[in-house]
Amino acid sequence: MSFRSTMSCKSTKVAPSVDFDHSCSDSVEYLTLNFGPFETVHRWRRLPPCDEFVGARRSKHTVVAYRDAIYVFGGDNGKNMLNDLLRFDVKDCSWCRAFTTGTPPAPRYHHSAVVYGSSMFVFGGYTGDIYSNSNLKNKNDLFEYKFATGQWTEWKVEGSLPVARSAHGATVYSDKLWIFAGYDGNARLNDMWTINLQDREHACWEEIDQSGEIPPSCCNFPVAVCRDKMFVFSGQSGAKITNNLFQFEFKGHMWTRIPTEHLLRGSPPPPQRRYGHTMVAFDRHLYVFGGAADNTLPNELHCYDVDSQTWEVIQASGDSEMPSGRLFHAAAVIQDAMYIFGGTVDNNVRSGEMYRFQFSCYPKCTLHEDYGRLWENRQFCDVEFILGEREQRVLGHIALVTARCQWLRKKILQARDRQRSKCKQDSEESDEGATRGPKDIPGGSQLLEVHIREAEAQPFEVLMQFLYTDKIQYPRRGHVQDVLLIMDVYKLALSFRLSRLEQLCVQYIEASVDLQNVLSVCENANKLQLDQLKEHCLNFVVKESHFNQVIMTKEFEHLSTPLIVEIIRRKQQPPPRVYSDQPVDIGTSLVQDMKACLEGGGLEFCDIILLLDGHPRPAHKAILAARSSYFEAMFRSFMPEDGQVNISIGEMVPSKQAFDSMLRYIYYGDVNMPPEDSLYLFAAPYYYGFSNNRLQAYCKQNLEMNVTVENVLQILEAADKTQALDMKKHCLHIIVHQFIKVSKLPNLRSLSQLLLLDIIESLASHISDKQCAEMGPDI
Repeated sequence: MSFRSTMSCKSTKVAPSVDFDHSCSDSVEYLTLNFGPFETVHRWRRLPPCDEFVGARRSKHTVVAYRDAIYVFGGDNGKNMLNDLLRFDVKDCSWCRAFTTGTPPAPRYHHSAVVYGSSMFVFGGYTGDIYSNSNLKNKNDLFEYKFATGQWTEWKVEGSLPVARSAHGATVYSDKLWIFAGYDGNARLNDMWTINLQDREHACWEEIDQSGEIPPSCCNFPVAVCRDKMFVFSGQSGAKITNNLFQFEFKGHMWTRIPTEHLLRGSPPPPQRRYGHTMVAFDRHLYVFGGAADNTLPNELHCYDVDSQTWEVIQASGDSEMPSGRLFHAAAVIQDAMYIFGGTVDNNVRSGEMYRFQFSCYPKCTLHEDYGRLWENRQFCDVEFILGEREQRVLGHIALVTARCQWLRKKILQARDRQRSKCKQDSEESDEGATRGPKDIPGGSQLLEVHIREAEAQPFEVLMQFLYTDKIQYPRRGHVQDVLLIMDVYKLALSFRLSRLEQLCVQYIEASVDLQNVLSVCENANKLQLDQLKEHCLNFVVKESHFNQVIMTKEFEHLSTPLIVEIIRRKQQPPPRVYSDQPVDIGTSLVQDMKACLEGGGLEFCDIILLLDGHPRPAHKAILAARSSYFEAMFRSFMPEDGQVNISIGEMVPSKQAFDSMLRYIYYGDVNMPPEDSLYLFAAPYYYGFSNNRLQAYCKQNLEMNVTVENVLQILEAADKTQALDMKKHCLHIIVHQFIKVSKLPNLRSLSQLLLLDIIESLASHISDKQCAEMGPDI
């Protein structure tokens, strides 16, 4: 395997996405590793600010990105509204006034600006003289600026128009400009309008008939498009400012509030409610920065993963130049970086600063999805759970179930002991041996039968979904049966002592309780003896704003007498609130459990032997097949009769250390490894058919960032073994230029004779006779 590289010695780098070379067949010989000078991941850099003679410091402006430049339009400088157009070249880091001709939009702020094709479109905003407080009004005009010619043109549109507005949201999707919400001078809005930008002559505004959980009327919020959906986060919405995130489906015009109930205590929460912030989309993430949050100006950068529906606060690199908190700034994305300009900082001061933030673009972790597919496909199952009085059957995988649930692990061990005893007894009673042994399933493997009387199939399947993915399906709004099902799952979680699932169920149920279902949920909680949920429902019912509505329903008439008495008494004499400062046990995650499984917890359930250079390593078929299409195909069609598999990457056998790193990645998605392992594993995603090239991207970055004097000899050995000739040459280059330090490393004496000869040859090529004489006393 050879790698091609143009290795930079800079320390500030980030690995871009890495593509597989699918032109090669079974060999990994042609995979390339192209190094280059990259920026540090998650690094903030302060770029040259805008000089006053070019353009004023400002807030409430817009910025858009076009090619390699940021364009800033409008805003206010604290005294006057602006309508100048500034240009910042991201390559030269230089400011200038953009060339313009024609009549620009009137000075304004809180307008919107988007890019479509080779033009910028500016809509609406607030105009007038803020200094004299005269002629102030909102606008609904639409202007186009052509980047190529600098021409400003106003679109004169016939027919219905959106009400004039400012502080609204705007984006482009499917050749159309979409406008949402804002402020019309009297009230906040939540209507939506769109106009086709392809044909100016026939363009007309169309109001969109929205459905679903439409966000409340709001203003001063950002919008961003990701995965063919538009997202809206927080903003000013009257007395009820929330930190909700909503998504809009362009195709069905359907809004959905994205739930946060799946975020367990201890997980990073969503950003606090705010307005005047920015939100941009990059890859599968939304990035929220700044804004005014309850009278503070935070400067954390929050990141939302659209796939996993989780928030996190991005930790900036150690050498970052962080922007201060601000509001009414503006942000845009060019390639793999976000640019933030201007805004209002402390003491109502306008800013002229420009900052750059370097995104990371690693492929996502597919661990939960891979195990989820294993559960859905039911391949390689080796256990059958027989449930309840009706003896319904659900298939599963011993390796995953025993890793995640100690209660089920005990049940499986008991069933296995009974099966072995029965087989032994049968073999003693019959010359034919264990003819009545466990049931076979396709593929030749055997099913272990485990009876669980206390579980029914439907809630048990939801519990199994959690064991494989750490998730359960969120109850659909208005579907009482969904909530009642989660209550049954909660009952099982309590019985099986699954703390994490318990917390998840409680949060889901409490978030789903409303005026329509509260009595059904309360009655079911009472029947199942789920005291915590019953308590939540009772408190919900006796709330001042809920009580009269609930007791007037038909459901209340049919409620059991003891519950009616309990509700009336609680309304008359509420019990004292009990506060507990005890930490909540949120249990262990999928990653934590699979780590424990690999480190020995799952040893007694291993059913395959991996051979590395003749040395055996027990493993689990189901886990290997879930994470690797290579193992999946092998176990489905070409399963070795002796249950042993030789491990290699192409024709190369990895080191034991690198093999352990690969198993950590397979079992629980770990990408941390010594740099020398990265050389062995760079080709592993291609050879073993992992779901994506996440491991490869991390290997690449690991090599770029971490070749040091201390580990250069180990990496040299790995490069020599993997025939990564450019990396070997780079290591020799470091050794020659740092030879006095390298010569004192103990590993030097354990190198092979051939590698020592390579080092001597490199020294001879680079060091003069005089330098050798000077170096002599030191070595």
